[in-house]
Amino acid sequence: MNSKPLGKNTSAVEVTAITKHGVWILTSDRELFMPYEEFPWFKNAPAGKIFNVEEQTPGHFYWPDLDIDLGVESIEHPERFPHKAK
Repeated sequence: MNSKPLGKNTSAVEVTAITKHGVWILTSDRELFMPYEEFPWFKNAPAGKIFNVEEQTPGHFYWPDLDIDLGVESIEHPERFPHKAK
């Protein structure tokens, strides 16, 4: 008996917490924190829109309801990406 291959992994990234300081996401190999002072567009966004995140390619995250896309490098080193949304 042969099993059919499983569908694509839809749990590659997950928002694990939204706090008064920022947003935590869990990827396949690490947990990342996005403080509001560096990622201000999340601060007043509805929780449901923040929780709706996709990993379109490894290490690249997209929030379709907010039209925000970020890579691991920009989350870990926001100082290298000085442009912030107003």
